[in-house]
Amino acid sequence: MHWDRNKTLVQMKEISLAIVGIVGLPANYGGFETLTENLVKHHRAALFNSSVTVYCSSKSYPFKESTYLSARLKYMPFNANGVQSIPYDICSLLSAIWNRSDVILLLGVSGAIALPIVRLFSSARIITNIDGIEWRRSKWKGLAKGYLRFSEKLAVHFSHEVIADNAAIAEYVQKTYGVNAHVIGYGGNHSVAVESSSVYELGLPKNYAFSVCRIEPENNIHLILEAFYKLTSNPIVIVGNWNNSVYGIALRKQYAMYEHLYMIDSIYDLSKLKSLRSGASIYIHGHSAGGTNPSLVEAMHFGKPILAFDCDFNRYTTEGNALFFKTSNTLMTLVESLDGDVAERVGDKMIEIAQRRYTWDVVAKQYFDLLNR
Repeated sequence: MHWDRNKTLVQMKEISLAIVGIVGLPANYGGFETLTENLVKHHRAALFNSSVTVYCSSKSYPFKESTYLSARLKYMPFNANGVQSIPYDICSLLSAIWNRSDVILLLGVSGAIALPIVRLFSSARIITNIDGIEWRRSKWKGLAKGYLRFSEKLAVHFSHEVIADNAAIAEYVQKTYGVNAHVIGYGGNHSVAVESSSVYELGLPKNYAFSVCRIEPENNIHLILEAFYKLTSNPIVIVGNWNNSVYGIALRKQYAMYEHLYMIDSIYDLSKLKSLRSGASIYIHGHSAGGTNPSLVEAMHFGKPILAFDCDFNRYTTEGNALFFKTSNTLMTLVESLDGDVAERVGDKMIEIAQRRYTWDVVAKQYFDLLNR
């Protein structure tokens, strides 16, 4: 409700928001899932008279709850990843307009091929977060790469508003399509809000480096391992999906003999990750694509010195205050020469930036300011 100029109480129309493009809620893994969960947590305070529907994959949730927190959950009979992500997103979008959603927040571009139809038959306001420049990722080849590039173009041209999670992506959108994107990052404070797992012990030595990521070439795991296998007095823990690709399996086999290299399978439990992050002396971030990486902003909240691959995405995220490398030799030099004063200064700057820019209070306000326009 709101008051008009004559102090008459006026009933505001309820705004119906549909969120499309994630696996579902509750969030199990992924930056968009974590984003959606936190938007749902914050929406009552930001969208006072609203309803939220989140589209979920029935393949990923055998027990199909009808609600989660203050959101309604609606299930589509497709996988949310891989080739099926296209019909999954398309059907979710069509369902959203059939149910007369006022605003649709589309996360990712897989189903953007349906946006011209959505715009033709619906007055819903479409706001799309285009994610990273997905078609540039090394894992996409041929037809898949071409489709994602075409989908990105449709997403930019047929959305009312475009969100980029990093200033470098916004610059790309403006240069490529002549469209100004809103830059909104991710929150990372959920990573420090949990209790550390007191029972999670790996027998790790002191002063280890830490990294968590998907084991993919664009995350430069080969470069990190090439540097650290020579740094025998500097152990490193790398958590990731080692067995999901030829790349990961080959790297694990190649470096298995080095006892100071801890190559650990994926961990999704935030309390266990907090324990590992808290015990580390430095954080290594090898990502070279994808915009503002959730794993980086999560790490920044721990106040550790961050050594990041030198690319525009990482420089924008850390405001140029991390320590940067592009080769294994540069990384080795940074690790060997890092003294206590520099480490403390970089760590303090990381947490200051994180608390200023990458909390869910800040991010949710930015989203709902845009959704409410």
